[in-house]
Amino acid sequence: MSDHLSMSKEEARNFLFIKHGLMGDKRYIGKEGVMAFINDVGCIQFDPIDVCGKNSELVLQSRIEGFKKEMLYELLYEDRRLIDHFDKSLAIYPAEFWPSFQRVRDEFRERSLKREETKDIAAEVLEIIKIKGFVSSSDIGYKNTIVGDWGNKSKLARAVLEVLYYQGDTIIHHKKGTRKYYALNEGLIKDMYINQKDTFKDDYDFKKWRVLRRIEAIGLLWDKPSDAFLMIRDLKTKERIKIFHELKSEEKIISITVEGMKEILYVSAKDKDVLDESLKSNNFKERLEFLAPLDNLIWDRKLIKALYDFDYKWEIYTPAEQRKFGYYSLPVIRGNRFIGRIELLNQKKVKQLLFKNLWFEDGVTFDQDLSEKLRMSLERFRIFSDCEVIIDEKHILENYTKIK
Repeated sequence: MSDHLSMSKEEARNFLFIKHGLMGDKRYIGKEGVMAFINDVGCIQFDPIDVCGKNSELVLQSRIEGFKKEMLYELLYEDRRLIDHFDKSLAIYPAEFWPSFQRVRDEFRERSLKREETKDIAAEVLEIIKIKGFVSSSDIGYKNTIVGDWGNKSKLARAVLEVLYYQGDTIIHHKKGTRKYYALNEGLIKDMYINQKDTFKDDYDFKKWRVLRRIEAIGLLWDKPSDAFLMIRDLKTKERIKIFHELKSEEKIISITVEGMKEILYVSAKDKDVLDESLKSNNFKERLEFLAPLDNLIWDRKLIKALYDFDYKWEIYTPAEQRKFGYYSLPVIRGNRFIGRIELLNQKKVKQLLFKNLWFEDGVTFDQDLSEKLRMSLERFRIFSDCEVIIDEKHILENYTKIK
């Protein structure tokens, strides 16, 4: 294995899109494709906000042929092959990794022991769950309000259920809309996973595994401060540099020089075949897809700016008067480029997909070909959204020749 490679930006862009199943024919198909993709990237980030689909669903619709939202629900809460818990923030990962994240759950347990309000009633709530089988926050009383883990006001019932979930005493049994029902782990997580201990020698070994995992989740990553390392507790600069050096020495990662970039990038040795594929040819089937705002590919937005000259900000927490784009705009890709942002709204009660706005990057011409590709992508998104019609609010598709 070559310990260092050089490539052009074009080749690096091709590699990342191929790695993420965003170029060429879709290679991830149906429910098994969901499992295959999540196994390839380790985890996908979960966020409960649902404007045109939850983040995890949006990640999958851009990659999985024939993806339906119920596929993910079944894998999580019926088949139990996936688990929603903490990796990079709240995430979804294969159930077999439950033992590997014991240290994360222990961190939450350590924090919760300092919270007198929830600590005092945790045992009582566990007993209620044991008797009832599963509960939501409305099933257990404790209606007084406290300040929650993230600084927000919360009902005590909800807070204690979240504490028990965060530290791994319970798991989500099922959901009804936004309401979560919690149950004890026994019978839901396989005994072999519950009883298995993690195999890490110490906290450093655990951090090292997680850094490699983040490289694999994104595809290319640099050894510098990055949002890609969120929730890797106490990862200091010297330690991170040491980890990258060791991973390189152990031939678990390959260093790459990209033309026009001063920083060295790194790819997992597991992705060497995908890397070779991307370097062999430049003739890959072009697709137009809408990405999730917290998509794995854009976890490090500074890296995306450096590689693609695309400056993306999720403006959901930006005051309305300061937004350049929409409240929940999705990145749009075509070929191996980011070409703009689109704002969509799923009006579930009337089963209408509202096409609210579209912003193109400089240099993108909205011609007949792009218009047709956009129409096809919107139609796929309509089916994913379980909507009956698309409402083109600003008549964008009808007037494409006027947009430059």
